[in-house]
Amino acid sequence: MGDSIERLEWRYAVKKFDPNAYLTEEQLEKLIKAFNLTATSYGLQPIRLAVVRNKELQASLVQHSYRQMQVAQASHLLVICIETTIDQEYITKYFERVKQVRGTSEQILSPFKDSLVDSFSKKATEEIRQWSTNQAYLAMGNLLTVCAMEHIDACPMEGFVPEAYDEHLGLQSMGLSSVLVLPVGKRAEDDMFSEMKKVRRDLAETIIHIK
Repeated sequence: MGDSIERLEWRYAVKKFDPNAYLTEEQLEKLIKAFNLTATSYGLQPIRLAVVRNKELQASLVQHSYRQMQVAQASHLLVICIETTIDQEYITKYFERVKQVRGTSEQILSPFKDSLVDSFSKKATEEIRQWSTNQAYLAMGNLLTVCAMEHIDACPMEGFVPEAYDEHLGLQSMGLSSVLVLPVGKRAEDDMFSEMKKVRRDLAETIIHIK
């Protein structure tokens, strides 16, 4: 317990990365697996992760990130995306995976599958997009925690132009839309924010004990 809290205290939103420091393949693999293991509603995983390690490309994205230089400095740029289409075919593929991995019978799966297909068919496009975006935030939170545990520095970002990212990274052709960005790497030694104390509300103000 102590170690995990200490790691979370160590974590902060990095304002300046060391551009010459790179994650190891092992570190990157842990983040990729952590993303894939993130809990999502119904287990449908309407999210995907674009992993960018190309300094030239990263630099070109700074102008679409409100000039936040962490995008260019980071070892890797993780872009959390959502599937633009969640339809009967997508849902059916998920249940096929369940059947393959767990050996669950079609008789047991069909009622749940049919219920989801019916439910999503009645949702407006924007409602599905918002639901998918909620799952992306779950993934971001999970990645930030794993980064802290593994002593990987990160900076969660909402401030970017999704349409520009989608175009530069070719996401549209994959049926994806970017929603969150996470530069990861190693903090620069002269990032003054690394020594600043965290500003949080007192526990008495944020925690409600119900007995």
